[in-house]
Amino acid sequence: MLKDLYEKKFGAPPSSIIPLTPAGSNRRYFRLTGIETVIGVIGCSVEENKAFIYLSGHFKSKGLPVPGIIAVSDDKTAYLQEDLGDCQLFDCRDSVDLLKKTVAILPDFQYRGADGLDFTRCYPVSDFDGQSILWDLNYFKYCFLNTTGVAYKEELLEQDFRRMASDLSSSDCRTFMLRDFQSRNVMIHDGNPYFIDFQGGRRGPAEYDLVSFVTQARAAYPHHVKEILIATYIESASRYTVIDSDTFRKRFRLFSLLRTLQVLGAYGFRGKFERKTHFIKSIPAALSNLAELLKEPFDDYPYLSDTLRKMLEAEQTKLDICERPTSSLTVTVTSFSYKKGIPADLSGNGGGFVFDCRGMENPGRYDEYKQITGLDAPVIEFLERKGEIITFLDHCFGLVDPSVDCYDRRGFSSLTVSFGCTGGQHRSVYSAQKMAEHIKSRFPHVNVHLIHREQNIDLIL
Repeated sequence: MLKDLYEKKFGAPPSSIIPLTPAGSNRRYFRLTGIETVIGVIGCSVEENKAFIYLSGHFKSKGLPVPGIIAVSDDKTAYLQEDLGDCQLFDCRDSVDLLKKTVAILPDFQYRGADGLDFTRCYPVSDFDGQSILWDLNYFKYCFLNTTGVAYKEELLEQDFRRMASDLSSSDCRTFMLRDFQSRNVMIHDGNPYFIDFQGGRRGPAEYDLVSFVTQARAAYPHHVKEILIATYIESASRYTVIDSDTFRKRFRLFSLLRTLQVLGAYGFRGKFERKTHFIKSIPAALSNLAELLKEPFDDYPYLSDTLRKMLEAEQTKLDICERPTSSLTVTVTSFSYKKGIPADLSGNGGGFVFDCRGMENPGRYDEYKQITGLDAPVIEFLERKGEIITFLDHCFGLVDPSVDCYDRRGFSSLTVSFGCTGGQHRSVYSAQKMAEHIKSRFPHVNVHLIHREQNIDLIL
């Protein structure tokens, strides 16, 4: 799809399509090179894609630094945008000058960007209102709090949730809220910040974006840097409106609590449920932010505060228990061709898992895929677009994970997991690669040995 879109735009196919590191969303990004170098995006939500495309055009018309949209597929499932390079602000977060420069631009998006903006085209809703705040709080409850095992009284917690939603919602809000404004969503191009993630933006309170940026868990800005950024924002935003510093800081602290809970909900969903490594690793930093906030009481929300303190205590206990030395277990994950036989178990233990991938459509039957493997973007796109391999692997993960955990706890040294297909080139290679990455992210202390036998690839993750 991206290949066709590129060729239609530039008159020639791209010379390469390189997958980029996945982010937190389900959108997939690729760098396409050739006549022009651009970023290709495939998004499963057409409405979300439409929102990004509209907002990007609107912000461009206001002179705001965002990537330009170059081409859009007819069905709105894919688009090409300007390539701003690979330097995220997150990688330069020690540069206070760049941080200040970024925060100083934020009010331009919130105030100038709101001018003439059709908020009905925002996704998934047009306003960050009391209902949206309740959604965020319940996102935290269901995706994080409920995974900790901490008991609580639903009615009392909901009372505090409703009180917080009422306190933070504002009927006269006129500013645009980017929603997920943080240093990983800012690119540094030619020394200047560009904002790249705003498809979830909507009308909302100005304090929220600054809170998102300053309290980003993995960025871990020192207190004095946070104070500099808050002061920088207030000075810049004062070009558009009168700001009472004391009132702003009080609301900033309360929005900090809300944002921290929303982030924990996201980390719980993306980490504990979707098992994405980056989010699992971010949980301790977010809990640390929450602990810092709770050093001063939130008197208006006593039951919520008490529940959060119990949760922090329970999670710290789990972290202490889970700090294990490097495991003695090695999980060997292999892709192979059934024509050449199932891989031998060199440990001598026998057993392990062997999964047959031949029940899924074979990319090798199509000429365009015959010379590449399940590690290449076109094959990955083919398999994932069909969708059946995603369900297949979810079931495989569910079978393998308990054994890895059991073998690790019991001090065993070897477990094998093998994936076979007709030629050992496409389906089995994709599946073995995903399994090896999954095990390493879920059990980082376990040794993972990955072998793509027919491709002569042998490596340790």
